[in-house]
Amino acid sequence: MRLTFVVGENWQGRRLSDFLRRQGMTGGLIRTVKYLPGGITADGEPAHTNLQLRAGQRIVVTLPPEPETSVPAEEIPLEILYEDAFAVVINKPAGLLVHPSAPGCTGTLAGGWRYLMEQRGTPCPFRPVNRIDRNTSGLVLAAKNSFAAPLLAAHFQKVYRALAEGELPVGEGSICLPIQRAEGSIICRRTGNEGKPSRTDYRVLAVGGGHTLIRAVPVTGRTHQIRVHFAALGHPLAGDDLYGGSRALIGRQALHAERITFLSPGKEQPVTVDAPLPQDFAALLDLLGLPAVSL
Repeated sequence: MRLTFVVGENWQGRRLSDFLRRQGMTGGLIRTVKYLPGGITADGEPAHTNLQLRAGQRIVVTLPPEPETSVPAEEIPLEILYEDAFAVVINKPAGLLVHPSAPGCTGTLAGGWRYLMEQRGTPCPFRPVNRIDRNTSGLVLAAKNSFAAPLLAAHFQKVYRALAEGELPVGEGSICLPIQRAEGSIICRRTGNEGKPSRTDYRVLAVGGGHTLIRAVPVTGRTHQIRVHFAALGHPLAGDDLYGGSRALIGRQALHAERITFLSPGKEQPVTVDAPLPQDFAALLDLLGLPAVSL
């Protein structure tokens, strides 16, 4: 893939390396492409990174070949809700891993992506910018190349819909409790003073049937953050038996990554993608008489 930039008046006389960093290229990527034949050109001529720029110059960067991936290709249908040259947003169903958790692991979003890319004739590794738990449904944003990955990671926000057990007061709030690994477990997390600072902002959308429908925004990105935070309040998510919830009404945690907003390279305005509520979550709301209120 090639990236094309035009030098503005404000970059007259400045170094090419500084210009490329300003376009979002990391130092490591710049070092890689400068050693590739024809990796960087200025007005069609090979260019060194110490080149002094002229306004109006056309800079073309050829990205390095994509690295090999060991993830096995699997013919798994993917629901792609957004795609451009740099980013893809996939609606992941509950029960599907984002990435293999161990060698030989199958049934993953990454495996489905590899299969799709091989069918297209443009194989590339799966670079998820955000990951969600196996039994959480919803949106996963992934970068399609090494240039886009750090830029997408720096500018995105996730919004979740969650159903908690018990009835919380109507209104908005923030849960600011450090999260750490639970003693003796590599999976479970808990709140504790030795944990990493963690914050979840939330708004109560509806209350009824002994449950609370919540809009949750994880300001930090700790493992199991939303699940741990609401369990710490005494309101575990419905179906989340790992943190004290009951599976009587739903067989997995009632947590859905419903909205993601991000700035894709080359776009002037942020992109927002919404994922429809999955059938099991929607059926549970109907059972409880709760409306699927807009986020």
